[in-house]
Amino acid sequence: MKKRHLIALAAMATLGFSAISASAQAPDWKKIRIGVEGAYPPFSEVGADGKLKGFEIDLALAMCAEMKAECTLVQQDFDGLIPALQAKKIDAIIASMSITDERKKAIAFSNPYYNTPARFAGKAEAKFDFTPAGLKGKKIGVQRATIHEKFVAETFKQSNIVRYATQDQAFLDLKSGRIDLTIADLVAVDQGFLKTPAGKGFAFQGPSYDDVKYFGIGSGVGMRKADEKALAKKFNDAIAAVKANGTFKKLNDKYFEYDISAK
Repeated sequence: MKKRHLIALAAMATLGFSAISASAQAPDWKKIRIGVEGAYPPFSEVGADGKLKGFEIDLALAMCAEMKAECTLVQQDFDGLIPALQAKKIDAIIASMSITDERKKAIAFSNPYYNTPARFAGKAEAKFDFTPAGLKGKKIGVQRATIHEKFVAETFKQSNIVRYATQDQAFLDLKSGRIDLTIADLVAVDQGFLKTPAGKGFAFQGPSYDDVKYFGIGSGVGMRKADEKALAKKFNDAIAAVKANGTFKKLNDKYFEYDISAK
């Protein structure tokens, strides 16, 4: 056999092996590990029985059913979700993660599935001037690594920003008087605090905030950029399906008194 034939056969064998290897490594996404927070009611929380529950927990499972995928929910502090994704400890994030230009530099997203503005909460009788000078020296509680932290840090630079691992911790300190205000998603403030016994005597304060620069275009499923081509389509199709078949509305009505869907 001539030398050039041997070289050609060797090259074909190498290409064939590479194709088989790539095929073997490419995930079929029949099993998906989804990172969730579990400390952001009513979107996700841990019930008295120790099980995860909430709007996004139910929605994640509904999307997995549409994708015919076996999903494992992995609870993780919010500020550890993107690092866990990048370390391949999880495959996707469903945790009220807003789609912002800054986050898109690090990870990919599905289409948005819900979109609500941010609101402050404080004592009902308190009067605040929501300008940088007006909130000078005020203690504002925010959850770390959130759009709300970035917004407050860049907008109210003369305020005393107090950062927490979870939004529930900020609510506790607001209740005890250790901070003057906290800011989070309107729904989380309303149903996670104001409508609970702990929220008695407190109310929304100031305007609604929805500047795309800080708050993005809504919450979507986060994933690694390397997986975007296949996985984003699966989640986008699942989001479209649960909205088309009425599942999203059913879950929306179960948890909320208003429509939170991203238009």
